[in-house]
This record gives sequence, C-alpha cells and structure tokens, in this order.
Amino acid sequence: MDDRVFIGGGGEDYGVKQGLLLKYANRHGLVAGATGTGKSVTLQIMAEGFSKAGVPVFLSDVKGDLSGLAAAGSESVKLHGAFMERAGKIGFDDYAYEAFPVTFWDLYGDQGHPIRTTVAEMGPLLLSRLLELTEAQEGVLNIAFRVADEQGLPLLDLADLRALLLWVGQNADELSLKYGNVATSSVGAIQRALLVLENQGGENLFGEPALELADLMRTDIDGRGRISILSSDKLMASPRLYATFLLWLLSELFEELPEVGDPDKPKLVFFFDEAHLLFDDAPKALVDKVEQVARLIRSKGVGVYFITQNPADVPEDILGQLGNRVQHALRAFTARDRKALKQAAETYRDNPRLNIEDAIREVGVGEAVTSMLEAKGAPGMAEQTLIRPPASHLGPVDPEVRRAAMLTSPVAGKYDTRIDRESAQEILARRAEQAAAEAEAAEKREAEGDAAAREFNSARRYAPRERGSGTSRGGARRPKPEDTFGSAMTTAVIKELKGTTGRRIVRGILGTIFKAR
Repeated sequence: MDDRVFIGGGGEDYGVKQGLLLKYANRHGLVAGATGTGKSVTLQIMAEGFSKAGVPVFLSDVKGDLSGLAAAGSESVKLHGAFMERAGKIGFDDYAYEAFPVTFWDLYGDQGHPIRTTVAEMGPLLLSRLLELTEAQEGVLNIAFRVADEQGLPLLDLADLRALLLWVGQNADELSLKYGNVATSSVGAIQRALLVLENQGGENLFGEPALELADLMRTDIDGRGRISILSSDKLMASPRLYATFLLWLLSELFEELPEVGDPDKPKLVFFFDEAHLLFDDAPKALVDKVEQVARLIRSKGVGVYFITQNPADVPEDILGQLGNRVQHALRAFTARDRKALKQAAETYRDNPRLNIEDAIREVGVGEAVTSMLEAKGAPGMAEQTLIRPPASHLGPVDPEVRRAAMLTSPVAGKYDTRIDRESAQEILARRAEQAAAEAEAAEKREAEGDAAAREFNSARRYAPRERGSGTSRGGARRPKPEDTFGSAMTTAVIKELKGTTGRRIVRGILGTIFKAR
C-alpha cells in the first residue's frame, strides 16, 4: 500500500486492508473514542505510516506514552504474541519492529528542545484568548499592539508587553483621544492576567530564538518524515495555554506556507490531541478562525487531525471538513451519550453489512469504525476495523533514549540558549533615562541662569545710575523687555519648576517623546 497509510484490516474477517490515501490525507481527519479504547495507539500507528511515506508529523504527547516512537518494539514485551497474532489476522505480512526519527520539543525545556514564539507573532486575538480577557480588555490590548507597530517597539517577551502596558496606562488620556477609550482599570486587569500566565510557566513560551517552521518539516537521510513530539504532560496543567499554543502553531503554518494545491502527499500532518480544549468556552471569533484555517490550510499541503473523546466536542462546521475518520468505542451510559452516539453514526456513509451505531457502541479495545476518503474525495463506506499493531515501542521511552535523540537531533543547540536582544522594554527604559537626563540638564541651566541674574541685579544695585536712565519724563520707570506679560509667565513657570528636581517633567516625559516621534 505505497499510496496509503495502512490503518488495519476491515470486513467480517478483517482480511480487507483499510488505508488512508496519501493524496487525500490533507483533507483532514478525526480520531475519536472514549478513554481507554485505543486512540493513542491509533495516533501512533498513523504517525508511523506518515513517517514511512516521507511525510513530517507534529503531535502532542499528552500522557507521555507517544515518546515510544523513538524506539523499536521488542519481542520481549508481553504483548509481542498478541501483536503477531493481530498482524496475521489482518494480512500484515511485512510487520517488523523499528524506531522512527523523532525530534522532542518541550515548552519548559525539560524533556525536549525549547519551543518559543514572540508576543508579536502570537498577536492580540490569541493572546486575549490565552489571558481570558473581556471584550473591553481585548480592545485595550489591540491598541497596545497598534502603538507598538507604529512606534517600532518589538514585542518579544512578556517583559516587553508589561513595559508597553505601563506606558499605555500612564498615557491613557492622550491615547483615548486617538484610539478610543483606554481605561486604566482594563490595563490593570491585563497586567494581573499576565501575572497569572507567568505563574503557570507561560513566560517560557515567549522569547527568542523563536521556532522556525522549517524545523517541523524535516526528513531524515532515508527520506522518512521526522516526527516532532511536543511533551505536553506538564503543559496540560494549563489547558488554555496548551490549546492556544497549538492553535498559534496551526495559524503560523497557514500564514507562512505557500499554496501547493492538492499534492500527492501532505507536506506536514498535524495531530491536535485533546481537541475539545480548543473549543471549550471559545468566543465565536476564535471558532471562526479555526474554521477558516481548517478550510484553507489543506491547499498549503497540511493535514489536520483532531483527537478527542466525542465527535460532538468539535463544532459542526469544522466536523464537516474532517473527511478521514477513525471512531473508537463510545459508551452510551446516559440519554446524552445515546444521542451523541446516534449523531456520530449518522455522519458515516452507510454500509449494508454493518449496523454502524451498534458497531460504534460494541467495538473492543484496538478496534474502530473507519471511513476514509476514496477516489475523487468521496467518503468510503464505514467498516469495522482491527487496528494494526505498532512497529515502535508501545509506551514511554527510557530517559536515555530521549537524551540520545535530543543530542543527535538536527536542531540540537539551536534553541537551547535564550536570546535577549533590544526590544520594547529596553527602548522605553532608554527613552526614560534620556528624558530624565534632559530634564536634569534643563533644570541646571535654569538654575545657572537664575544665579547669573541675581549676580547681575546685585551688581546693578551698587552701580551709579545714569541721568534719565530707565525713567519716563514723569519719573516713572519705563517697562523693559523682560517685564512683558510673556516674560512674566516664563518667570512664573521657572519658579514653579524650581525644587521639583525634574520629577514633574519626568512624570510625563515618555508621553512627550513618544508623541514627538
């Protein structure tokens, strides 16, 4: 099955091979089923199949057991006999154990290479979702991003965003006149949300060097696609961070990759595990964005596969775009479960030899009801399928194997050391220092001018007065240039500034310089 990813054996005796056509693999897919029914193994064997076909894969390892892709299976494992028996049942004649090229990634840098993006690349929409902001707070965040763009302030990490928000709060009145209401209470709420994100480890996500998408689309010297595994067991403690990061990555692929139409095989296959986290309480704008990406990203050669417990977890508009389906068992314990089971069965193409609803309810562990796209992209008939056994190690890999894979990875050392180049925080701090220095110099000049004036007046007091000098014909003193109204105002301002030591000037100096530029 060189043109397919072998999934398993279908039909009454499992003798009919079921596979996913590579040319339709970018039409997306769904892997669903209750906990413990075999979704992870299905994900593992699909990743193996795509890798052998030369297709790079990105997947998240939520439970830690998909790291076994980096090691070959072994005859010493207790399931070896069951695997060989299953391979015989489905006609998997060339079944053999093998390891696959794996690149490990970890947001926290513990179990893989660090993976980062910048605040600017994340953008205000996804960042608002990540911070759980209200509509008003999201509006203020959009203004902050607009100001950063206009003023050339790079937003790389959370420190940059905090510095920018501080400036926005200090200049809220001026910004409100230009962009609309900027409430300092909203700025404060965003700052508090940033603190919560930092406590969850979110600062590890933002910074440089940022991820280069090309590093997710590599093949090894044998032409096999590299499997990028994101360690997510720790990340799942912050489910909103997990879902937002994967959505950002999907959006970046959509925006940066060129159009390729319908290639013979995908350029990349993206598995989105625990997909329900993406849609739980998601605002309509975000769901619309996911739908747009899912609809259009296939023309970039990217296939997206959602993994979740129930098909109902995925919005209907998106579910309708998932042409390749592997449905593991759904347990109907409640009226709601029975309704979900019936709806899941109705989404498959009928098979006169199979009661689809009963099959979904009764399939055992390692079995599934499958439907793959066939010629011209038409859905195939639903088949009860025995999933093929994995060739790689089943379960977590040993730490030594993980470390060896990281040392020999093509990106070893590329992302390990964080880079802190000049960005918004440093630029705003430098402007503040320059403003303070200018204010101090101005005050010093004023003080020197006052001293010189006092000395001059003191000297005049003892100098002989010339006849008629400075008096009118009636003896009244004529007004000199410095006694004009403008001069008086200037003198008043100078007196007001005396003793401030630049504090009042510095308080608004950032806003003054910002507007001047």
